[in-house]
Amino acid sequence: MDPDDVAAAAAGDSAAWQRIVEQHTGLVWTVARSFRLDRHDAEDVAQSTWERCARSLADIREPERLGAWLATTTRREALRVVELRKRTTPSADFDWIGPDRADEQTPEQAVVDRHAAADRAAYGSRAWALLELLPGGCRELLRILLASPPPSYAEAAAALGRPIGAIGPSRRRCLEQLRTRLENSVSADGPATHD
Repeated sequence: MDPDDVAAAAAGDSAAWQRIVEQHTGLVWTVARSFRLDRHDAEDVAQSTWERCARSLADIREPERLGAWLATTTRREALRVVELRKRTTPSADFDWIGPDRADEQTPEQAVVDRHAAADRAAYGSRAWALLELLPGGCRELLRILLASPPPSYAEAAAALGRPIGAIGPSRRRCLEQLRTRLENSVSADGPATHD
């Protein structure tokens, strides 16, 4: 992200604002959905976050950390909504992740893509189902890291309220848990078959 975009957007440059929004929409949406809010609540959180960002652009002292600021603000807005609702609603829809972008594959996506193309759909569905069974901290971390475009560790740390140094080791442990569950599932059920 170009730090000059923050100053330009604060001065009213709509093209700079559009670049900021395009670059960080995936992060804001993923953080909001990581709280298992329904689509409408997540949209409200995202809208509130962008409104706060627009009002605060002139006050941001470290423009290069705008992504972390947005992640923290989104997390706080989501927690506010959760507190208001006093409940969360699990969602089985994964359309918030965005389109498959093989040219920007992350390590998390590589777990899903290990098998041949013929087995990819069945294997991917199985991986998503198993991801939902991971402990909450792992599930939230992997979902956030699957945002498109992938957030930086600083942005992920801000979104989760964790130290930045914990993201890499936690990611490794969570991926290993998912890989083990996936391999055990494939071994137990056998490989996917196609008619």
